[in-house]
Amino acid sequence: MAALEDETDNPYVSDPPTEFDPAGELDADEAREQAEQLREAVRYHDHRYYVENDPVIGDRAYDALFARLEELEGAFDLDTSGSPTQRVGGEPLSELDEVEHVATMGSIDQGGDAAAVREFDERVRNRLDEADYDGDLRYFCEPKFDGLSVEVVYEDGEYRRAATRGDGEVGEDVTENVRTIASVPQRLRGDYPDFLAVRGEVYMPRDAFTEYNRERVESGEDPFANPRNAAAGTLRQLDPKVTAQRPLAVFFFGVLDASVEFESHADLHERFPEWGLRVCDRTRLVDDIETAIDYRDDQLAARDDLGYEIDGVVLKVDDIDACDLLGTTSRAPRWAFAYKFPARKEETTVRDVVVQVGRTGRLTPVALMDPVEVGGVTVTRASLHNPSLIEELGVNVGDRVRIKRAGDVIPDVVEVVEKNGDGHFAFPETCPVCDSPVERDGPMAFCTGGLSCPAQRERSVEHYASRGALDIEGLGEKAVEQLLDAGLVEDAADLYELAVEDLEELEGWGETSARNLVAELDATRDPPLSDFLVALGIPHVGDVTARNLAAEFGTFEAIRETAESGDREAFEAVPDVGPEVAESVVEFFESEGNRAVLTRLLDHVDPQAAEATGGDALDGLTFVFTGSLDGYTRGDAQELIERHGGSATGSVSGNTDYLVVGENAGKRKREDAEANDVELLDEESFEALLDERGVESE
Repeated sequence: MAALEDETDNPYVSDPPTEFDPAGELDADEAREQAEQLREAVRYHDHRYYVENDPVIGDRAYDALFARLEELEGAFDLDTSGSPTQRVGGEPLSELDEVEHVATMGSIDQGGDAAAVREFDERVRNRLDEADYDGDLRYFCEPKFDGLSVEVVYEDGEYRRAATRGDGEVGEDVTENVRTIASVPQRLRGDYPDFLAVRGEVYMPRDAFTEYNRERVESGEDPFANPRNAAAGTLRQLDPKVTAQRPLAVFFFGVLDASVEFESHADLHERFPEWGLRVCDRTRLVDDIETAIDYRDDQLAARDDLGYEIDGVVLKVDDIDACDLLGTTSRAPRWAFAYKFPARKEETTVRDVVVQVGRTGRLTPVALMDPVEVGGVTVTRASLHNPSLIEELGVNVGDRVRIKRAGDVIPDVVEVVEKNGDGHFAFPETCPVCDSPVERDGPMAFCTGGLSCPAQRERSVEHYASRGALDIEGLGEKAVEQLLDAGLVEDAADLYELAVEDLEELEGWGETSARNLVAELDATRDPPLSDFLVALGIPHVGDVTARNLAAEFGTFEAIRETAESGDREAFEAVPDVGPEVAESVVEFFESEGNRAVLTRLLDHVDPQAAEATGGDALDGLTFVFTGSLDGYTRGDAQELIERHGGSATGSVSGNTDYLVVGENAGKRKREDAEANDVELLDEESFEALLDERGVESE
């Protein structure tokens, strides 16, 4: 890539042309050569802009080069794998798959005062003394970005995949979405390692966030609460083209695994840009903990002037050998500490309290306040969370209150500093949307309207059609919203009365898509009982509980009659069903609104009695799955195992008999299997085992 500094090697680097001869005048070889030069040039300009912050051409020239590259690739059907044009987004996904990380993406210990930081330093020094470490202890300091942590993997310099942090072991596969982020290189530069898995933070820049929210408001959409939520929602889009249209950026700051070694975190920070990976320029290498504390104070003073949100700083022992000696706890490395900023707090007056009804029926009180600036952000509303907090704070309309941005971004009312009335806000006893009774569950409050509550309808219809329920393809969030807005659907029962002609009149629908959806709905008229129970969205009734209820009662009528009789003990006798779940099931069927929707729904749907088990061919065997299988989803494979008497668990232990290893499997479970002498099976061997035991794969 260094050769691109010389414009004679590539005409599109320095003062490039912005007008081109018609593509039709080129032959295939000429088009292919020009496209390759354009790709190299676009990558070079991306590096100068995003990594070095020193562009050599203007935006219009860049756009002209990019457009010409797209034109050539389309006109000559060129291979676009690895091309910068893939940032515009690929085909929509049906869901985000799970992927196991190449190494654990752990959290780090944190604290908000200098004493905690000094205690961290003392622990580090004591452990290194015990390990006879004779190096110089220095700290590498960097901002703690308030975004979404991701793993990005490169093989032979090529971008391969990306995943969210998830639970630290398994995250969501966001490969196609991260591909669209311009500051994520599709190909590394220079003398890069053969394998590199890096950790970065995806965020939405402040200016871009402000502009994006303005566009949402102007188009009638609700604004995002903060840049972190906007980044998280964007990265989890099922349509990469949507992600590509939103302004995301990334900073890289850590290595999860690599085919090269690093001497220090400062070394890593220097080498990343050489490979095209963008890093933050506000890092500092210090010789002692007191200077690290000063660094934190400097970043706190500068935070409002940055183009991105930070909520603290991260202090890392710089020497990698020292980090290895310090090791990790079960949840966090011993060599790093997050020194958090204090939450921003201000005072204002409550002018009103409104109660919002969420899609799950939860009622959330929101204080509307006189505008107040908190850390450069004007706040006019803050969450009161639940009725218990209102009672605890004693807050009412007219009171002067102190607010803070919890987690540094979400406004909360934290205390009343001046009472201007008696008592506290009286929480409503009925739902402000459907007038159904409000029920308290601990500190929370919920509308009991269920399927009949308009505020919950969208969520209930989405859930009914979701993959974990009846898996109705073509009925995602946007389609459900469109059907509700058009007045075609009010609840799940209305789905079965949809006509092709009704759907064809909607924007973006044609005869084929309309017929496909009606066919998908028809295919769910005789669902398995357990799937139907999940689809109803009964609180606390997930897949496992639904299967147990179906196995115990056999038919939907038996479950409904038992619930309507109020026989909670009968439900508590079912495996995995305790008093809370039993109460939830009974209350669901006691609701008049739910009963009304169910009556209409059962005119169209006939839940099938639970199937008998497939026998005990796998009795006593425990399986764990990792990676993706071609012939099954992970859920289908686990259900097959359980139906034939076996167990399917999420982690490897001494009780595991087999680890089934699919494509893109991570290292951790295989290492655990080796440590516990657990037999590994690929998909072919797994199916052979099933066949040997007389289990038919489905």
